[in-house]
Amino acid sequence: MAILSIIFGILVIMNPAFLAWIVGLYLIVTGVLSLMG
Repeated sequence: MAILSIIFGILVIMNPAFLAWIVGLYLIVTGVLSLMG
């Protein structure tokens, strides 16, 4: 699930919208923390 969150976050970041960047970074960070946790 964490890996899917990271992948989805990367796809969202590819979107030029500023809000999408915030959401994407949040998804990637939470995904990485889940993998490390």
